[in-house]
Amino acid sequence: MKILMVCLGNICRSPLAQGILENKSTNLNIEIDSAGTASYHIGKKPDIRSIEIAKKNNIDITNQSARQFSMDDFKKFDIIYAMDKNNYNHLFSLATTKEDRKKIKLILNEISPKNESVPDPYYGGNNGFKNVYTILNDACDQIIKNLE
Repeated sequence: MKILMVCLGNICRSPLAQGILENKSTNLNIEIDSAGTASYHIGKKPDIRSIEIAKKNNIDITNQSARQFSMDDFKKFDIIYAMDKNNYNHLFSLATTKEDRKKIKLILNEISPKNESVPDPYYGGNNGFKNVYTILNDACDQIIKNLE
């Protein structure tokens, strides 16, 4: 199983989601990556606030590097989790087949089928990152339960 986490810039939410799920899936045979729909931060490390909240929870995401989503990702990944509705819609517009569209999911629908978005913590201060960590941790717990 190959899972891709996607947000806008690939420096806040999706690297955190990748790190959390990798940490929880050590006993499972899954590959996890993350990407952004935009090209703003290609090659950069995750936001220091994402790195810090991950570190507080014994997760190291410092080796991650931002990259942009590519059309090849539809072939490489079984599930593509969008962090919010805007990125979901962007990914959906890029999908060229029914099979590709079926792969795209809103990550928070794993814990509540309300089509809610993970808030972008970039301008939300440190509490925004703590909140996003908690939300993503809950979603990743459910993803693991679904995979087991």
